[in-house]
Amino acid sequence: MGIIQHFKAFNSNNIMLATLDWVIIAAYLLLSFAIGLAVTKRAGKSLGHFFLGGRNLPWYLAGVSMVATTFAADTPLAVTELVGQSGISGNWLWWNMLAGGMLTTFFFANLWRRSGVLTEVELIELRYSGQPAAFLRGFKAVYLGIFMNAIIIAWVNVALISIFEVFFNLPKSDALLYTALVMLLTAVYSSLSGLLGVALTDAVQFIIAMVGCIILAILVAGSEKIGGIAGLKAQLPAEAFRFFPAVGAQSAGASVLAVSAGAFFAHIGIQWWASWYPGAEPGGGGYVAQRMMSAKNERHAVYATLFFQIAHYCIRPWPWIIVGLCAMVLYPNLPEADVKLGYIYAMRDFLPTGLKGMLVVAFLAAYMSTIATQLNWGASYVVNDLYRRFMAPQATDNQLVAAGRIVTLLLMALGLFVSTQIDSIKNMWSFIIECGAGLGLVLILRWYWWRINAWSEIAATIAPFIAYAASKYVFQLTFPDSFFITVAFTTVVWLIVTFITSPTDEKTLRHFYETVRPDGWWQPIAGKLYAGSDMPKSNLPGLTGAWLSSVLMTYAILFALGKFLFLEYRQGAFWLVAALAGFLLLRYSLQHTRIFR
Repeated sequence: MGIIQHFKAFNSNNIMLATLDWVIIAAYLLLSFAIGLAVTKRAGKSLGHFFLGGRNLPWYLAGVSMVATTFAADTPLAVTELVGQSGISGNWLWWNMLAGGMLTTFFFANLWRRSGVLTEVELIELRYSGQPAAFLRGFKAVYLGIFMNAIIIAWVNVALISIFEVFFNLPKSDALLYTALVMLLTAVYSSLSGLLGVALTDAVQFIIAMVGCIILAILVAGSEKIGGIAGLKAQLPAEAFRFFPAVGAQSAGASVLAVSAGAFFAHIGIQWWASWYPGAEPGGGGYVAQRMMSAKNERHAVYATLFFQIAHYCIRPWPWIIVGLCAMVLYPNLPEADVKLGYIYAMRDFLPTGLKGMLVVAFLAAYMSTIATQLNWGASYVVNDLYRRFMAPQATDNQLVAAGRIVTLLLMALGLFVSTQIDSIKNMWSFIIECGAGLGLVLILRWYWWRINAWSEIAATIAPFIAYAASKYVFQLTFPDSFFITVAFTTVVWLIVTFITSPTDEKTLRHFYETVRPDGWWQPIAGKLYAGSDMPKSNLPGLTGAWLSSVLMTYAILFALGKFLFLEYRQGAFWLVAALAGFLLLRYSLQHTRIFR
């Protein structure tokens, strides 16, 4: 099928994109490419400029870039699916990660910026010593930068392919072609502009995506079939509007499923600190750590991460949730596997000319912001922690930047290939969460406990795969039982390995401590650097207060906004007061804590 025939297919089945729609789409694509071209020269100055924007991003740009990256093309569809299957409370599948996110904000953001490393993986040889550290760094460069990165890119591609298929009534082969074209454009501008261009386009893309989603929510909820929020509430069972899941048996008289006590405990009590998951790594990591390290200074790193957590959990979800609830009314007969497509049907059925183009742009923006980050982040591991570290240690900055641009394009091709091999986004999420279960505690403690060594992290990386395979295929367990076994097995294994292997050598530990200046259990090292009375006072009590109060504040803001949106003003006022209390406690904690040293 030629290009002209493809465009004709776009206008089939009354899904008309008018000239104005095409103008909006073309203008957006040109703007994204223009931003990339504008900063190409600056990005080419050095590897630090290409992968960290010269370590000079202000907090608001770094923070918005984090939020934009976590807003992918699949995100509104995933939330629609959660809402369709379990009501609002289904979002606890990802709302539970706030505790881990705020832990990163106050316990790790400043440490990442202070470390001076270029990538998360480079930290391994700053913290650990010897051949095990070198092996772990090379392994993680390949595992995270290539293997895991390709999977993440693929599931984001699968979401965009679904959007093209449903919204434009295209066959899958044509949808894949258009996804490839958008991905190529993204790879080209991100390979030219480096992280600075990615962050700048992220800011534009996030604004466009959020405005588009808010407009869609207003139009769908205000439609004649829904009749506003009051009409929506009248057409759905009250259980659909629960903010907290019913723990135990299925709620009577509702299609909304309850959550088992074990699953609730796994999500709320364990998953946020135990599991490695892209964008929510315990202790920070991935593109979140990359943005922290790109900030102007430690203060900007902390503020960027705090803004990210608040925007991620409070600003973004409600427009998607409203459309997801409306889709339950509008498309009640969708098969369970296709519930997520209700969001796309709502776009197709309720958007007028011009706004159709804007919502297409919103999804393209969400997709491109995530793909650009994944390509730049993955290339940083391959170039800095594999190519420069093991293959070309004498390479110049020009050679390394050129390698970064080539690797960016190669990762695009690999991600596109993997996209043709996976069908289930949900299964990939489950695989990643369970095969990283138990690793999180090592990633947290390596900053705060001197005894953690490279073998600890190696053991915690490998053990979950063994436990996951045994629990799934030998004992035939399902979540959350398989998850509990994986976390317990991994924790026991890495603790045993830690104590039967030698500590990191003292020279490395001392250099790490003097560079990062962490709190925690560092007495054997700190005791040799400071006299008893000169020992720095621990920040842990104040940091703990900041962490807990910020979690309270953010959840309270999230619930207050939701209650006001659903016309429950008294409960909204209660949560607003709780948010204010959380803010005051947070402010008090920060005033009595030396985060920036």
